[in-house]
Order: sequence, then structure tokens, then C-alpha cells
Amino acid sequence: MNETLFTNARLVLADRVLAGSLVAAGGLVTRIDAADNAAAGAIDIEGDLLIPGIIDLHTDNLERQVQPRINARWPSRSAMVAHDAQCAGAGVTTVFDSFCVGDLGFEEDRKRTFVEGVIDLDALSAAGLLKSDHLIHLRCELPAPDMEALFDPYAEHPRVALVSLMDHSPGVGQWGDVSQFRAILRRDGLTEPEIDARLEHHREGRLRWRDRNKRVVLDRMRGRPVAVASHDDRTAGEVAENAADGIRIAEFPVSMEAALAARAHGMEIIAGAPNIVRGGSHSGNVSAADLLRAGAVDAFASDYVPASLLEAAIMATTIGAITLPQAIALVTDRPARMAGLSDRGRIAVGLSADLVRVRLHEGMPIVRGVWRHGRRVA
Repeated sequence: MNETLFTNARLVLADRVLAGSLVAAGGLVTRIDAADNAAAGAIDIEGDLLIPGIIDLHTDNLERQVQPRINARWPSRSAMVAHDAQCAGAGVTTVFDSFCVGDLGFEEDRKRTFVEGVIDLDALSAAGLLKSDHLIHLRCELPAPDMEALFDPYAEHPRVALVSLMDHSPGVGQWGDVSQFRAILRRDGLTEPEIDARLEHHREGRLRWRDRNKRVVLDRMRGRPVAVASHDDRTAGEVAENAADGIRIAEFPVSMEAALAARAHGMEIIAGAPNIVRGGSHSGNVSAADLLRAGAVDAFASDYVPASLLEAAIMATTIGAITLPQAIALVTDRPARMAGLSDRGRIAVGLSADLVRVRLHEGMPIVRGVWRHGRRVA
């Protein structure tokens, strides 16, 4: 069995940073030593950090490759390859491709991105051509009349490992401030009567479809080893309803009230890494830094910038006054545990040799090498 030896590394383990070496064989970590090893062929990490492969529970990055410009749709398979390369280059070795299931009239091409994306993912994975391990996160738009029809064919797809329940209706969640929604429609050229009609359309759709679709998803997921999350919770009441439904993950709560309520109900909380890196929410919602200081963050997800994960983790050591192993766990071990991935997320003997070499340059993390199952991919 071929071995790969990494030496002169600062290994970020679950509870400490250990200067030493690591051996990988058969895709697994087989030995960790608190000493350097000068064996021939060893990979000299030159004192850089060696961390577990990053796990991203939610990324819409594929959509940005499919639609790099307005009215310029990119070929789907080419977009998937580019997306995969960006994720691997950012140290993300496990990617939850987040596909929107259901259309509220915001971005109709998302349905096409979903269907074609799963086809491409299956084909490229079967051919062994993707650098990262790609799983599927179904983002179910509950008020959408077409949600069930889109969800049903994929509910038992073997790559589905996370399902989230979304409601992007005006007046709730991310769009709790209806005035912001109105302002966007005005910029799109709609008149006030047209805006009123659009809002009424969304209100009626939510009343008709939201609860029904929620039951459909929860019923299909019951008893399956698939994590289920709520998305964009704003109020304690919303969180209480989700907790009563057995949902154990709150993804991107948009208010401190919702995050603290999720914590009180024993739910795990995912915050947006771009929110940390940018210094705040792009849509005016709660600061992820404030959530971190309040002890209301269990994991980061990239949302729309894969490279944000590592940078957010490093920033968390200062913002949240936590150790480097604790910060790295926010993008490795904690996401793995949320999704039930017991074979990765930590550097430990017997776990997958998913590894990322990181150098800190003036406080900024730079990815200098990525290995999945002990094989270099970036």
C-alpha cells in the first residue's frame, strides 16, 4: 500500500496544534507523530498549518458559474467543473451543492440549474473527474406551487445529505422588511399597483402551499439518515414551530432573537461565512460576528463564496476569542457531525486523509495544497 508522508507540519488536531508529521495510506490517516520525519519522498509542509478538509454545508456557487453575467448562461457541465475547481482550491473537500427546489418567480432558471446540475454531478462523479466530494442539499421553497413535483424525484437520491425548509415570501425570514422587497421591485420597474398585486400573490401562495409542502418534506425525510434544517428564521415563534417538528438545525437565522431561541431549543446553528469576512450581512440581517460572540454559532457555510470559509474560521479566533482548533472545527468537524459524516472532519487515525495546507500571510490564510483521501487535488 502506497504511503504519503507529510512532515514539518503544524497539525491542527481536535484539541491542539501539534508540530510533527502525518502518514496517509489507502485514503486514510494511518499515523500521527510529534516529530518530523525526513524519509525520502516526504512532503515538506515547511511549518505551515495542516488542517482537515473543509466541509461546506451550503453553497450556491454553482449558480454563479452557470450565470456569470445577466443573460449569459454558461454550459451546465462546464460550470460544474469550474465550481468544483473553485471549491477544491479553497480547501473545501466536501461540498453540499445547494439546489433550489421550487420557484417563487424570482429566478426561473434555478429549476434548470437544479435538474442539469444533478445530472452533471452524477456523471462527473461516476467518471472520477471531480476534485471534491459533492453531496446534495435540497433547499425546499415551501410556498412554491411546484415544490413537491420538483422535490419528489430527488428525495431519495443517494447523494442527498441535507434538506432545508425555506420561505422567501415577503414579510418573513430574509424578507421580513417588506419595504426592502418593494424597493427591489421598484428598481425592476414595477408600478405601485403591480407591486401590491405581486405581494398579494405571494401572500395567497404562502397560505395555500407553505404548510402542505412542509408536511410533504418532513414526511418523506422521516426515518431517513438525512439532516433537516430550517432556513432564515426570524422570530422565536418560527424557531419553536420548527423545533416542535423535530428540526434540529437552524441555518442562517436572520435575527439574534431567532438564534438565541434556536440555542434554547437545543438546535445547532449555521452562520454565513461571508457575513464574517465582509463584517456584516449583505441584506441587513444580524451580524454573524455578534452571533459568534453570543455563543450562537456551531458551523459556518459559504453560502456564495467558497473561499470565505477558511478566512472566516481564522477571523473567528479573534472575533470569538476561541482557539485555532475550535475555529477550524467550525468548518470541518462541526459540519461533519451535523450531516452525520463520521469518516471525516478531523485529523485522526482511521479517518479520511482529507487535508489542507494553509499558510497565514499577514493574518490571511492562503491555501497551498489540498488532498482528498490522501491524493492531491489542488
